[in-house]
Amino acid sequence: MRDVDERWMAAALRFGRRNFGLTAPNPCVAALIVNDDVLVGRGVTAPGGRPHAEAVALAEAGEAARGATMYVTLEPCSHSGVTPPCAEAIVAAGLARVVAALEDPDARVAGQGFAKLREAGVAVEVGVGEAQARRDHRGHILRATVGRPLVTLKLALTADGYAAGEEHDARLAITGEAANSAVQVMRSLNDAIMIGVGTACDDDPLLTIRLPGVAQTPLRVVLDSRLELPLGSRLAATAREFPTLVVATAAGSAAREAALAAKGVETARVEPDPAGGVDLGATLRLLGQRGVTRVFSEGGPRAASRLIALGLADEAALFSAVKPLGRPGRPALDAAAYAALADRTRYRPLAPETYGTDALRRWERVG
Repeated sequence: MRDVDERWMAAALRFGRRNFGLTAPNPCVAALIVNDDVLVGRGVTAPGGRPHAEAVALAEAGEAARGATMYVTLEPCSHSGVTPPCAEAIVAAGLARVVAALEDPDARVAGQGFAKLREAGVAVEVGVGEAQARRDHRGHILRATVGRPLVTLKLALTADGYAAGEEHDARLAITGEAANSAVQVMRSLNDAIMIGVGTACDDDPLLTIRLPGVAQTPLRVVLDSRLELPLGSRLAATAREFPTLVVATAAGSAAREAALAAKGVETARVEPDPAGGVDLGATLRLLGQRGVTRVFSEGGPRAASRLIALGLADEAALFSAVKPLGRPGRPALDAAAYAALADRTRYRPLAPETYGTDALRRWERVG
């Protein structure tokens, strides 16, 4: 039975990843309903977070759910919100068994969903596929436990370790088409894309998802303590089309805030860090309060090194080109950041990948 459970849970976890980046503020859960080893219903949390995966799967299964097993990647909810509790719907549908990967750390659930199922006579097993589910739901877990979203840090660097040329140099095209497409996919798995104002000024990025058939619009976040984002930048020019948030400190003037607001850019303020920049911890807590669970940081060398130093980079993805810059430039990371990634007590290396001629090295934060 354990082998069967693991097979179906692996399928549920794969199915759930299709809506990453779409379900905030709710976790992206998947549910499969299986009767006599035949899939009779499946669901994934819908865009915007409703309906829940369990409700979608139950509706698809209909009467075939009676006596069946549900494989769900997170504990079914037990509280009434916009919709009735999923635990009650499961009981009403007559399921015999629920296999769940994880208990939900949200205080409104936290074991109460499982308790309701057991009280109604539904057999419950917890922990199948737990390790992968914990990775997949890490954004939700972090938001529920420490108030901030998951942060995935991405950088591209030359073979000799530079992310850019010297000041006023032209923007480097470091990676090839295959790696660039992979970055678009990575963006699509997140609720927000975050950069520093230096990257915004130097590169004038658009920070949208350019994949065929994908109409996703993650929140674009700029770390900009003094509100220096150029009014003529592509980010400001498209702010009414794509949601854009500038996070500043009190150092940014009210006049600049008003000018950005006239373009459609929203401003939020946090306390400064010791260097006078935007406090990254406060920024992530702010995003957590807005319901963001997954952030993709493309903020450049300074922001990247700070995120790693503060233990706020939960995943790191470094794309390395085969071609060196061959002259002085801006290092992708500082020495302390590289040392942190090499420290197995802080970061765990994952299997390397290759995209065309570019290599991808990845790490996940321990703990």
